[in-house]
Amino acid sequence: MKIAIIGATGFVGSAILNELISRNHEITAIVRTPKETSGVKWVATDIFNIDSLVEALKGNDVVINAYNPGWTNPNIYSEAIAGAKAIQEAVKKSGVKRFITIGGAGSLYIAPNLQLIDTPEFPKEYFEGANAARHYLEIIKEEKDLDWAFFSPAIEMHQGITTGRTGKYRLGLENPVFNNDQRSILSAEDLAVAIADEVETPKHHQQRFTAAY
Repeated sequence: MKIAIIGATGFVGSAILNELISRNHEITAIVRTPKETSGVKWVATDIFNIDSLVEALKGNDVVINAYNPGWTNPNIYSEAIAGAKAIQEAVKKSGVKRFITIGGAGSLYIAPNLQLIDTPEFPKEYFEGANAARHYLEIIKEEKDLDWAFFSPAIEMHQGITTGRTGKYRLGLENPVFNNDQRSILSAEDLAVAIADEVETPKHHQQRFTAAY
């Protein structure tokens, strides 16, 4: 398949890139600073330059959005929302129908009408970015033309997870997936497996889903 990845050099984006490369897909990596990787078409494009982004996306079967303005960015909320909207607009104009966007775990429901982000234990340093992802989920729910899916990672999905690629995970929708120890955990490598599987065998259409061990 022909797959465009926006934010392909980030923590999550690079894991998805590596997984899709291993499956022999044709990848266009859309980033601010291109790298050199055999078999990957690197495109330097500002996501807010809609016309340029549209051209980079045309002809692909799927667009994966792993854009993140940076957790330490003081303007993360406004830039994340604006960036997600710009990408969504460009995908629509490009003619690509399948669109998978990587969101956050904060909007998962841990109890009726209670999202993780609204609990006292949620780390304050991640609130603005998680809140942007939560609000963008509500925005994309109104999208009727694209065959979109919004992925919320496991609650514990960070660079400290050392399980690597196991190729195993369990799927969920609005609630976190917990293991026997009541932990919602997944490595970036297995997040990438879940996304690549969704690309190859779509199961989620105009809905949010999540995954964990």
